[in-house]
Amino acid sequence: MLEERRLTTEEKALKINLTSDIYGCFAEIGAGQEVAANFFKAGGSSGTIAFSQSAYDMKVSDSLYGVSSRYVCEERLITMLETEFETMKFRLPEKYQEARFFSFCNTVEALNYHKTNQGQGWVGIRFQLEIGGPTNDIILHVKMHDNSHKAQQEALGILGVNLIHAAFFQNKDMDLFIQSLIHRLPRERVEIDMLRVSGPDFENADNRILALNLVKRGMTDATMFDLTGNVLQPTTALYKKNILLMRGRFRPVTKVHIDMIETGKKQFLQEEGVKDENLAVIFELTLKDLTADGKISDKDFVDRAELLGSLGYTVMISNYLKHYKMVDYLGSIARGRMMGVIVGVYNLHTIFDERYYDNLPGGLLEAFGRGFGHKVKLFVYPANNVENGELYDLASIRIPNHLKGLLQYMVDNNKMEAISGYDSRLLHILSDEVLSKIRAGANSWEEDVPTEVAKAIKQFELFGYKEDNFKLAVSKHHE
Repeated sequence: MLEERRLTTEEKALKINLTSDIYGCFAEIGAGQEVAANFFKAGGSSGTIAFSQSAYDMKVSDSLYGVSSRYVCEERLITMLETEFETMKFRLPEKYQEARFFSFCNTVEALNYHKTNQGQGWVGIRFQLEIGGPTNDIILHVKMHDNSHKAQQEALGILGVNLIHAAFFQNKDMDLFIQSLIHRLPRERVEIDMLRVSGPDFENADNRILALNLVKRGMTDATMFDLTGNVLQPTTALYKKNILLMRGRFRPVTKVHIDMIETGKKQFLQEEGVKDENLAVIFELTLKDLTADGKISDKDFVDRAELLGSLGYTVMISNYLKHYKMVDYLGSIARGRMMGVIVGVYNLHTIFDERYYDNLPGGLLEAFGRGFGHKVKLFVYPANNVENGELYDLASIRIPNHLKGLLQYMVDNNKMEAISGYDSRLLHILSDEVLSKIRAGANSWEEDVPTEVAKAIKQFELFGYKEDNFKLAVSKHHE
């Protein structure tokens, strides 16, 4: 395995070329024929490459893949993969009985001459692991950060070879697959913010775990998936959407979380230009919130993802510990559309903590400028005061005197608003206490979570729930 990871790009291409039963085609749009070129330069490509093409002219592209309004998008890539694979099968029926076919495609917007755009695109492969066997797909979205067109072409060429090599030779171990995918491509050059595998040979792979690993490994700062577990590319999924975000641990999701999002959403919909049909509601988990005992538990993460998905919510995983960084990131996607962020009142203590921004030259003011410079509004949900149990809300929050003017400025300028219409009967619910009850086998926790969540926790034994623990606790109670 170590030897495989040390192979150069040329050696990987040559290994594929010399594997007699691997046979495929290339279709590359937007950044040259860099991937195919690596296979031609490695030698021995005549037995591997059926054909290589690039439909740079939009009319040619439309004639091959159908008329489209967008050429650099996932839908276009999938059409390319299917068209090229089926074309190869149709043209070479006898070869199809002798080799494992693949079609490699990309559609990319590389850096333009004036350097006014972000290099980005879609890359994928459709391939067989057995001769005549079923096909699998691997699809990813890439952002290219090199500051020259030539360097971005080179990076795309390396990535493509890595992908094809990993697809055929490192498909059993997804950790190794991901490591191989970014070999010789540091984050400063290439960022992968969406990766999805599908097909019979990947039926045991969980794309949500792959998404988590993209963030864990620093390959991107944020990725997301929908209620079915389908991984999404954030910019595409949030295109022309107003965004309502709630950050938290959700361990587990409780009735108070649902009340926060529902009451916050109701108020957000009162903002100008925000309507149900153009609204994206996102639950965000940060890496810090996924950490338990110093490491990130994949199972614990999937447990939370399952529950949020069962309630119909989109989940985002990010490496943005600080609030302003997350808002800054989403602001670049929202592009002038309204964003809402739901926070608990105690979260404001951190947001207004000047020590939190020691890393910024402009300190707290710089963070607020970046975090609220976009069309962003905070919706603040109250809590029971941890000291005396009384209501603790935006009106009664205690922050340093010299920051009260800033708080008032936020309120006066429609940057912050207290959530109203909340259910005061839920304010006592704390996720940590619910989690403790679940693990202890108590049954009172069911009163604190939505019915769907309670059913899922018991059915799938999430968060340490064990039917035997519950029966034991009930037995002791009767004694």
